[in-house]
Amino acid sequence: MWKTARKPRWIAGFIFAIAISGVFVLLSQWQFGRSVQPEVTVSPTTEQVQPLLDTLAPGEFFHGSDADQMVSASGTYDPNRQVLVPDRLKDGASGYWVVSAFAVTGAPVLQGAAATPQTWIPVARGWVAHPGDAAAPPSGLIELTGRLLPSEAPLPAKAPAAGEATAVSVAELINRWNISSYPGFVSATAEISGGKDVSAAAVPGTLQPLEIGPQPPAQKVNWLNLFYSLEWVVFAGFALFIWWRLVKDDYQRDLEELDDDEPAPEPTQQKVQP
Repeated sequence: MWKTARKPRWIAGFIFAIAISGVFVLLSQWQFGRSVQPEVTVSPTTEQVQPLLDTLAPGEFFHGSDADQMVSASGTYDPNRQVLVPDRLKDGASGYWVVSAFAVTGAPVLQGAAATPQTWIPVARGWVAHPGDAAAPPSGLIELTGRLLPSEAPLPAKAPAAGEATAVSVAELINRWNISSYPGFVSATAEISGGKDVSAAAVPGTLQPLEIGPQPPAQKVNWLNLFYSLEWVVFAGFALFIWWRLVKDDYQRDLEELDDDEPAPEPTQQKVQP
């Protein structure tokens, strides 16, 4: 059969089958890539700054639709309520997030025995390489703008060092600061004081901006595209199968022609007994 496969026409046919199979494999890869692509892009509405008071309410669950929303709020920082969150990366270097308590002007006051007269929200103001680089937050009335993010989970079985927190966890921070808080935190992008931006993004120094962008939506598997990708693989194998089948049929025809060309055996004469 390999002698038949080495005929010029079948060598050319094999090259053609390989080329067709390669095209089918490329189409399969393209369909597979589409099967895991996000169906929707980052929502542009999250980049439109909304008032924090209209976006999220203290004492409620953090809704997924509120994540990544750019918000604004007025209020003041408490320099005595500031922690460092270690093991945070920026440009490949490990350092600390500087997180300060921000008293939100006009925020609803929670009810209950542990509630405080003022409602706060943690604000991640920036990143520092060393704990000594973290200065006190700006004083006075601040017009805050930043990205609203859900509370992180505290790290279990890990006691934070003095002046530190294991994560930007609202549950951990409200117990540490003894405050009533929103169920999320803000990554600051602007802090306007007296008409001037005093945030890490505007003022050069050891405090560097976090620059947290909107998170892309979770990838969903498009099963139809995944099926198409598998289908193209089958087509690639089928192209090679057709070539093999044609070669086999040609080989069978060659065998039949050889059988037809062979002379028939002469009949044997029987000797007559006298």
